[in-house]
Amino acid sequence: MGEIDAAVSETLEKLRESRLNTIVAVFVALSATFMALNNVKDGNIVQAMAQAQANSVDSWAYYQAKGTKQNLAISAREQIELTRDITPNAPPEVRAVLDKRIAEYTALEKKYESEKEEIKKQAEGFHKQYDDLNVHDDQFDMAEALLSVGIALFGITALTRKSWLLVMAIGFAACGIMLGFAGFLGWSVHPDWLASWLG
Repeated sequence: MGEIDAAVSETLEKLRESRLNTIVAVFVALSATFMALNNVKDGNIVQAMAQAQANSVDSWAYYQAKGTKQNLAISAREQIELTRDITPNAPPEVRAVLDKRIAEYTALEKKYESEKEEIKKQAEGFHKQYDDLNVHDDQFDMAEALLSVGIALFGITALTRKSWLLVMAIGFAACGIMLGFAGFLGWSVHPDWLASWLG
C-alpha cells in the first residue's frame, strides 16, 4: 500500500506542478504580448515627442527671427525719426517721404509683434504636446519595467514552485498592465515616485 500511496502522491504533485506551470506559462504569454504592444506604442510616442520637440525648437527660432526683424524695424524707424527731427527745415516733400517711411516701419513693428504672439502660442502648444506625450511615454516605460519584473518572477515561480512568488508576479504584471492601459487610453495616471526612481 505504501508504494501506491507514494505513486498517487507523486502523480498528484506532478499534476500540481503541471497546473502551476500552465498558469505561469499563460501569465508569461499574456504579459509578454502586452509588453510587446506597449513597446510598439511607446516607439510611436517617442517619434511624436521628437517631432513635437523639433516643431517647438523651430517655432522658437522663428519667433527669434521675427523679434530680430522687429528690432530692425524699430531701429530704422528711430533713425528716420531722428533724421526728420534734426532737419526741421527740410522741404515738405522730404518730410512727407520721411513720415511715410516712419509709418511703414511702425506698421512693420506692429505686424512683427502680432506674428510673434501667434508663433509664441504655437511654440507653447508644441511644448505642451511634448509634455502630454511624455506622460504617456513614462507610463509605457513603467509598464514595461513592471511587466519585465513580473515575467522574471513568473520564471522563478516555475523553478521554485512557490505560490507567494506567483502572487507577487501577478501583482507586478497587473500594475504593468494597468499603466499600459492608462497609456493606451490616455489616462493621466502617473506615479511620479516611480518615474523619478526609474528616470
